[in-house]
Amino acid sequence: MTRGLFLVFEGIDASGKSTQARRIAERYDAVFTFEPGDTPLGKDLRKWLLADLTPMRPETEALLMLADRSHHVASVIEPALQSGRHVVSDRFFASTLAYQGYGRGVDLNELMAATDLAIGTCRPDLTVLIDVHIDVANERRERDLRDRFETSDLDFHQRVREGYLEIAERSTSWFVVDGSKSEDEVATLIDERVASLPWRHA
Repeated sequence: MTRGLFLVFEGIDASGKSTQARRIAERYDAVFTFEPGDTPLGKDLRKWLLADLTPMRPETEALLMLADRSHHVASVIEPALQSGRHVVSDRFFASTLAYQGYGRGVDLNELMAATDLAIGTCRPDLTVLIDVHIDVANERRERDLRDRFETSDLDFHQRVREGYLEIAERSTSWFVVDGSKSEDEVATLIDERVASLPWRHA
């Protein structure tokens, strides 16, 4: 059986990535999933990860993310891909590099080594980065004061954004979209790029 295609949508909070990921999953009859928290174990880990009242070191935060991802790959993503289903995920390993690496300052080489252990050979066929300026994202969202990431300062979110752009620049399997455009304009650009993937072979 032919392996399905694996697409990932990345971006800072309020970039619009979740809306576009769900839309593409529906359009191509793909399994939609997200990180962190789209498994029973992941839901418990997500509570710890997002709770601002639970102090933790950046390394601890990263390891919890990786634990969620390892279980996510093994129980959701890989089984679907191996069965021939396409998978669209709202976030994957680049989120940890951007948020815990560039954002929190965890060593990127160590994060990549831990990521390789967590996900094995599972890699996206395409990662779509919806890039928006921090000011635009702040205008769009209502900040949740109980969320560890929502309450981080603007410098943190700027480092995350710059990290995403740096990762994308170094990879040929990333597609960067200007998320400040209208939702329809963003969708059109994504559709053009995604349509070029070999969907017929999956």
